[in-house]
Amino acid sequence: MTLDIMGGKWKPIILYYINLNGIARHSELKRFIPSINERMLTRQLRELEEDCLIKRKVYLVVPPKVEYTLTEQGQKLIPILKELINWGKDYAEAINFTVDISDEK
Repeated sequence: MTLDIMGGKWKPIILYYINLNGIARHSELKRFIPSINERMLTRQLRELEEDCLIKRKVYLVVPPKVEYTLTEQGQKLIPILKELINWGKDYAEAINFTVDISDEK
C-alpha cells in the first residue's frame, strides 16, 4: 500500500517541499521542481490530496489562490523521507569511493 501511495519520483519531492515551507502554492512547486510538467504536477497533487497526505485550500479571490499543506498523515511521512535522503547521501558517497578513476579517459 505504501508504494501505491508514494510510488513515483515526484510525490516525495512534493511532500518534502511542502514540509520545508509549511505551505506551498502550485507555482512555487513548479519553480522548485522545474523538470515536472504542469499536467504531472496537477495529477500528483490531486493524488496526494485523495490519499489524505495534503490539504488543498482554495481562496475565493481573483486570480484564484490555492495553497497546499501537509495533513497529519503527510507529516508522519517526513521522518521517513529524511531517512531516505540520508541513505541516498550515504550511498552516493559509497559509490564515489568505489569508482576507479584510473579507468576514466
